[in-house]
Amino acid sequence: MAVNVAESPLGWLHAHGHLEDRLFDAGERLRADYEYSQLGPSVTMSWDPVRIRATTDEGLNRTERQMSARSRFDGALARAGKGLEDVLWRVVCAGESLPVAEKALSWPARSGKLVLRLALDRVADFYKVN
Repeated sequence: MAVNVAESPLGWLHAHGHLEDRLFDAGERLRADYEYSQLGPSVTMSWDPVRIRATTDEGLNRTERQMSARSRFDGALARAGKGLEDVLWRVVCAGESLPVAEKALSWPARSGKLVLRLALDRVADFYKVN
């Protein structure tokens, strides 16, 4: 799957100065692990390989790399903590805009950016992004 990061909600926030590089990179690593572990919904079986940046899983077969990505994804969400994983999944993985995510989570308008930044900071710590 090819992803144009400039069109993603995370990419938009980064391009407009609402996220620093560290938080953007952490979000992209989380999205890459989500895509590589193939957790997203699918209609039928897909035999196409996922096209993302290389990971440090060299020497592992495809299934082992997928399981490793799933483990990292689960660990990053656990590190973000209860209540923050929802906004991470919606904005970073599902590609929802912040206003849509705020409405779905019944949050006040304009609160999502602060919560997303907090969640991404914890994810950056998990991935050891400087």
